[in-house]
Amino acid sequence: WVLKHGVIGSLSRQDSVPTQDIIKEENLRDDLKYYFMNPCEKYRARRNIPWKLGVQILKIVMITTQLILFGLNNQLVVSYKEENTMALKNLFLKDYRGVDEDDYSVAVYTQHDVYDRLFYVLEQYSQLGRLSVGPISYAEDEDGKLLPLVVCKECYKKGSLEPSDGVYNIDAQLETIQHFIFDFSVGHQNDVFKPLPAFVSRLVDITITFQLKGINLQTVRSRELPDCYSFSVTITFDNQCHSGMVKIWLNIGTERSACTDWKISGTAQKNTHYLLVFDGFVILICLTSAVLCTRSIILAVRLLQRFSRFLHENYNRKVCEDDQREFLNGWYVLVIVSDLLAIIGSILKMEIQAKSLTSYDVCSIFLGTSTLMVWVSVIRYLGYFQKYNVLILTMKAAFPKVLRFCCCAGMIYLGYTFCGWIVLGPYHEKFEGLSRVAECLFSLLNGDDMFTTFAQLKDKNTVVWLFSRAYLFTFISLFIYMVLSLFIALITDAYETIKNYQENGFPLTDLQKFLREQKDFPVVEENSQTDVHIRRSVLCCCPRYKFMVQFVCGSSMTSYH
Repeated sequence: WVLKHGVIGSLSRQDSVPTQDIIKEENLRDDLKYYFMNPCEKYRARRNIPWKLGVQILKIVMITTQLILFGLNNQLVVSYKEENTMALKNLFLKDYRGVDEDDYSVAVYTQHDVYDRLFYVLEQYSQLGRLSVGPISYAEDEDGKLLPLVVCKECYKKGSLEPSDGVYNIDAQLETIQHFIFDFSVGHQNDVFKPLPAFVSRLVDITITFQLKGINLQTVRSRELPDCYSFSVTITFDNQCHSGMVKIWLNIGTERSACTDWKISGTAQKNTHYLLVFDGFVILICLTSAVLCTRSIILAVRLLQRFSRFLHENYNRKVCEDDQREFLNGWYVLVIVSDLLAIIGSILKMEIQAKSLTSYDVCSIFLGTSTLMVWVSVIRYLGYFQKYNVLILTMKAAFPKVLRFCCCAGMIYLGYTFCGWIVLGPYHEKFEGLSRVAECLFSLLNGDDMFTTFAQLKDKNTVVWLFSRAYLFTFISLFIYMVLSLFIALITDAYETIKNYQENGFPLTDLQKFLREQKDFPVVEENSQTDVHIRRSVLCCCPRYKFMVQFVCGSSMTSYH
């Protein structure tokens, strides 16, 4: 009423300054209250449609659908590679049993067996078109000529060994002998491998490499264009240990490419166009989401600057860290990062659909990580409900303490990891590498596979066997009964604190007091008692309209307080 009838206009300029400050304060409070409202409250307050919420819901549906479609296609690709690897091992490795050991597929122990396996590879390769049941054939160069099969023998330059007398003469420098085979006649094979027994004692390894071509026809069932594949096959005869056992394994490098000339009838090509349009729409939705979240972050920074300026001008105080974290919303950062990952993954997926890119694994990482972050960001909306907010608040309260605790416990864990690797590695398969030791100890920490870890240790060395018992018993006792219990206690303590706050009320920060119009901010040193009295009276607990009426009627702020 006062503002409407212009009573303030009759006041002097000096008397109108406090009123302007109050209006400015109320505007700031209204903006802050609106910013911290949830989408439903914003709609009830100003009838603003929650576009950002709608975009997030649509994005979740579309990204999840995109991930499922890509995952189904990726499964076909992975299964095709794995089944081809198994087929080639059975084709080229004689006496292969279908199961690999830790670091080899087949092992031989005599010179005859090594010679026999080498011949077997070349014979099978020469009859590949007649043996294989799949669409696979030899690779050719740009001129249409057959690419050669390469046999590479690596051995010491010279060497003579007399184990009975303990005498040896070895030149540590290695020499490599390569043979490029285009003709697979038996005589040519004998020329390649005939000198093998002469230097078998100084032989390090033999590597056979060749390339094959194949077509993945199973994608036709999912109404997509078939892909062409190039397989780089490497068969290695490993004799580096010179222990009397030659390890043989087969590795395959796979490269996917678009077929040069193809013709297909049906809906496969149309389905590819639809998928490209869908991926483009996903990119558009993610861009919209990133723009809206960036806009919210910019607005939050501006509100923080206004609130900080208000506290500094009126109370000579700075905004506390808890209040700053309220403005700098980590959920928006998470959504923006997930949007960027989804955009990159969608672009890679479109390139794969267009047959101009083959990095399925890289695309899977981007799409999978973005989908993970999108679904995690849903917790933000559940946090608007008190019953669902316990998890978020508990994680937020316990995270700093848990992080510090993990840093301390991690030092002990690393000590056990290095110790187990150096002492137990030669005697236990679970301790052969640092990564395997860390995985084994983590399994023991969670109570998994304990008896097997104890039982699999070779007891040929009594000292190591006794050490292993002390090592395993102390680790399990320390980490399960003490470290893990303390870890759970930290989280339980944070949960009890949050539960108590929900029942009795959370401690109010300066921001929350300001929003609730509680004007009992502590004031840092003022020049005079009058200034302190005036500042406190501006933020009094009385309703605003009573204060304005008293002020307009001529009473001073000090007397009203």
